[in-house]
Amino acid sequence: MSKIKDSIAIIGLGCRFPGGSDNPGEFWDFLKHGKNGISRIPLDRWNSDTYYHPDYTTPGKISVKWGGIIDGIDRFDAAFFNISPREAVRLDPQHRMLLEISYRALEDAGQNVNELSGKDVGVFVGISAHDYGEIVMGPNEHASISGHSITGNANSIASNRISYVFNFKGPSYSVDTACSSSLIAAHNACQSLLNGDCSLALLGGVNTLIKPEI
Repeated sequence: MSKIKDSIAIIGLGCRFPGGSDNPGEFWDFLKHGKNGISRIPLDRWNSDTYYHPDYTTPGKISVKWGGIIDGIDRFDAAFFNISPREAVRLDPQHRMLLEISYRALEDAGQNVNELSGKDVGVFVGISAHDYGEIVMGPNEHASISGHSITGNANSIASNRISYVFNFKGPSYSVDTACSSSLIAAHNACQSLLNGDCSLALLGGVNTLIKPEI
């Protein structure tokens, strides 16, 4: 988003949704043809048969085997963002996707990332899930915990990482108000533009559930 006098214009988009919609054009096609983004939960998330029970009141069980699955969340071109393999493996997939989609959104907006370096670009992110952090800092991972385990999974860092990688100097923070996180982030981005705190705002939202508990 950018500010034009006292108005705000959305000048670029990026997305990644269940059902294989990895850009706005694919998502529009998905909606236009009434496609279904719900599929069986794959084994690389968890074994749905282990947790399934048709009675949702059964303790310790889940009453569904299906969900809106985004494929390939473990794939990430760390070198493109100058992130080391050692750090990348500790990086929450949500952080990875935010970096990738931020770059795509800026491309879609016709913005040169290098020319934006050092400029007052704000970053506002809605994020609340923290499943990956529980995995990489779980009891079986204590011997491999490092500083990257902390920064790679802190929701507060998700927005700051984008600002750091692209060298943006505007406001940068994450919002967690559960299901309304992205909406509140959007409100804050608009207010920041109208207040003159930044001349361009990058707004994003992400939610990835990779453990069965939630």
